[in-house]
Amino acid sequence: MFLELTEEQKLIQETARNFARSVLEPLAPKLDREGDHPAFLANLKKLAELGFMGLNVQGEYGGSEAGVVAFSVAMTEIARACASTAVTVSVNNMVCEVIQAIGSQEQKEKYIPRICSGAYAAGSFALTETGAGSDPAGMTTTAVLDGDSWVLNGSKIFITSAPYAGVFVVWAVTDKEAPKGKGISCFLVEQGTPGLVIGKQEEKTGQHASATNELVFDNCRIPKDALMGKLNDGFRIAVAELGGGRIGIGSLALGIGLAAMDYATRYSTERVQFGQKISSFQATQWKIADSYTELEAARLLLMNAAFRKESGRPFAKEASMAKLFATEAANRACYNAVQMLGGYGYTADFPVERYARDVRITSIYEGTSEIQRVIIAREILKNIG
Repeated sequence: MFLELTEEQKLIQETARNFARSVLEPLAPKLDREGDHPAFLANLKKLAELGFMGLNVQGEYGGSEAGVVAFSVAMTEIARACASTAVTVSVNNMVCEVIQAIGSQEQKEKYIPRICSGAYAAGSFALTETGAGSDPAGMTTTAVLDGDSWVLNGSKIFITSAPYAGVFVVWAVTDKEAPKGKGISCFLVEQGTPGLVIGKQEEKTGQHASATNELVFDNCRIPKDALMGKLNDGFRIAVAELGGGRIGIGSLALGIGLAAMDYATRYSTERVQFGQKISSFQATQWKIADSYTELEAARLLLMNAAFRKESGRPFAKEASMAKLFATEAANRACYNAVQMLGGYGYTADFPVERYARDVRITSIYEGTSEIQRVIIAREILKNIG
């Protein structure tokens, strides 16, 4: 693998970096403390206009056709400034990709351009349930065919962008008698469909500007052609798409970790204790050395996973490795950044406090670190077998 970015990838990285620094970063503290829904949505629209909502999507559907590596580096730059915006961009790209991969031609033409253009502020990925988080095959939401309609009943939790998503990719059980994970199908449900209820918004530790809600399906009736892909083949689709999502979340975590360490490192060259700058102390230097080394290793793992996906090669194990390492390394980096600032690092006057809160979820969503280890070990043992 050639590790240098292409000119196009560098341009996308630079565009994302410039937008993040000039537009997202100044607003991020206010979004975290107070929320500014109109400004948040306005920035999503601007990112759509710049082509960031469909980076690995074909041009005929309004995508940028920039590829997975470009998606990864763009996610990192956006997350350096605002993790809430970055997670929305990541999910939007994932929704576009799953529709592109298995949707009918009509579904592709109807929904993907709306997300890519910003006509829809967001798309949502509705998989997780109260009893089906790390074990999505255990879902209980059902879809029953009734004439020319499917009727959905059940609920989903932790749904990113639910209040302002234009369309939801929803998984439901369509064959209760099938073995676990075999009778699940995938549907497209539009915002405003009768019976679709946007439930309570979660009060989270971090990433405050990104809405996370419960969804309730109460005899929610959708057209028969809202089925996406093959009947009872939805679980396989979900597993495949989560792999790509892990590249996005790993890249997001990398961006937060870099932002935290960049700030703390600059601070260490200015803060004086015991008559000298704290950057001269070995304890501080080791935190800098260890964190940047781990973050660089995370970047390389992410590039490898992204390159494999972009090349059409198997990437599930590599995506899990990258997500596991990047999110854990970013958590350690943010902890080190807080420690380097001392008491100031624990106050909202300094951004490392926000970074530490924002990064924590990255080792949980899109599959916990524990689940990543299960996937990695399973793939390794399968090859040995």
